[in-house]
Amino acid sequence: MQTRWADLGHAYGPADDIPDLLRAMESEGPDVREEAMDGLVSALCHQGSVYDASAAAVPHLARLALHGPGHRRELLWLLAGIADGSGKPAVRAAARRAVAEVMPDLLPFAHDTDAEIRDAMVLLIAHLGHPYAAPLLPLLRARLEAESDTEVRGHVVTALGLLEAGDGGWRHSLLADPAPRVRLAAAEDLLRTAEPPLPGALVDVGARAYAADPHDRASGYWPHPYRPFTDRLVADDPDAALRALAQGVPLAHEITERWRDRETAVLPWVLAELGDSAWELYRLARLTCALPTEDHGQVRERVLPYLDADDGAVRAAALTVLARAGTAEVVPEVVRLVEEAPDLDGTVRAVSAVAEVFGAGALPVARAVAGRLDVASSWLVGMLARYPEVAAEAVAGLAALVPGHEYGGAITVLGALGPAAGAVGAEALRAAATTGTGSSVSRAAALAYHRVAGDPEPALALLDRERPDPASGWVAYAGELGPAAAPLLPLIEPLLAGSRTVGGRGRAALAVWRITGRTEDTVEPLARWLVGSGDRAGVDLPAALPALTTIGLLPRFSVDPLRRIAESRRRVSSDLFVEGGPHPDYLLRSAVRELLDSATVLD
Repeated sequence: MQTRWADLGHAYGPADDIPDLLRAMESEGPDVREEAMDGLVSALCHQGSVYDASAAAVPHLARLALHGPGHRRELLWLLAGIADGSGKPAVRAAARRAVAEVMPDLLPFAHDTDAEIRDAMVLLIAHLGHPYAAPLLPLLRARLEAESDTEVRGHVVTALGLLEAGDGGWRHSLLADPAPRVRLAAAEDLLRTAEPPLPGALVDVGARAYAADPHDRASGYWPHPYRPFTDRLVADDPDAALRALAQGVPLAHEITERWRDRETAVLPWVLAELGDSAWELYRLARLTCALPTEDHGQVRERVLPYLDADDGAVRAAALTVLARAGTAEVVPEVVRLVEEAPDLDGTVRAVSAVAEVFGAGALPVARAVAGRLDVASSWLVGMLARYPEVAAEAVAGLAALVPGHEYGGAITVLGALGPAAGAVGAEALRAAATTGTGSSVSRAAALAYHRVAGDPEPALALLDRERPDPASGWVAYAGELGPAAAPLLPLIEPLLAGSRTVGGRGRAALAVWRITGRTEDTVEPLARWLVGSGDRAGVDLPAALPALTTIGLLPRFSVDPLRRIAESRRRVSSDLFVEGGPHPDYLLRSAVRELLDSATVLD
């Protein structure tokens, strides 16, 4: 019966293009097949998802693998992906069943003369899974004995480990196999099911085998429940990960990204493995922020030579590291960097580092920024908010920047100055607030104008326009106006109980507290918002945290969740953008500890 492809679907809609892709796979031209193969993978197993067209295509894919002119390995990989694809249960079951039905014809590939084809068949059997793969276990055991290629043999060990029930005792004899990849596969599978703390002897076998033959242990290659041994160590047992690190497995940054307070332990390997790129230096800068002072000397010695790099971005990154290591001598170097490259992203990071570490000692850097306002990036200009005495002398230059600063650096600085920005600053901010190029710039300018001139009218007018749009964030904006937003309280107060989400109620509570100072009806929703924030990725602290610290009150229900954040050995916040500053998780921990130490607990 002919397949009615137009009635079936794939990742991009109707599957009526699949016949043309299958025909293209019969071409003698490798480039034609390559393009068709990409199309088939993308349509039939898109990011691991399968569709009703996926099962229908399986017999054709198997025929091409058996009799087509090429791309046999890729076709077997696609069949493996379809066999273990995600999607609706009925669609997944049909796809797996379709692959199982063609397996008898494909089994000769397990003995192919090409090791890559044998390897693809091992992967296909593993992805087929139970119950369909159970009759193929004898074939895998036979391959384990007969296989001459060490990579394929290691993969046979992994496939058997994933498919066979039992305690895996047979793998122990392979821990002494001559081939490192076989030893690693055996240790990896035994570690997968071991309870922490992971057995040191197994960790040693895996680490030494990996160090003898380093290669990628990508988890996406194998079906669940496979876990690369490096993932298992880092995720579940930091001491085991450190043990492997000491034997040559490069896990230093992975350990410190997952676990707290391990920076000193990994420092020797971080310094030894440091490369020549700026991003590696920024990782070191972040790590240095958490080091005790006595470790800074090692960092300085290792990084000083990078100041002679030809690449300006690398030099800027090196200055950032050295600043984080407390090297006061870098201040004049950062001044020179500002003068020579005021528009470089790395300049912003280096300036931020010296400002945070040296405070008033970095005043020469702030003056250099003020002297380059005409060409400095918006982010660099924003650094002047830390140095009001310098910013006050540059109000005219800052005001001239307001209309063109997409990210509002000059607006931020003028707002931070408050009345000290004077009439010149106020006039520039009012113009941007009433005729701004975008809502975010207009909003920031209106808030800054209120701080400078004490006039909330432009901000209130903007709020009046934005309130009909729930996505505008107008509630948070109103809160930033403080008491001047009191006319909006009748619109905000109902959200304290009426918002559908914990976040919505928390944002309303934050606004009400900022406007009125009330705590009797705002502390509880603020605390529920804080402890209910599951996603803590990024550099900004949860807005409820500093608010509750200022209020000094904390409901008892929130104490235990916050204590877990404060005392966790694992990170609870991730760093999406490594820019050379402290890890956001440490900032979160410090802020939570301050809250717990200072707040009065309410029963």
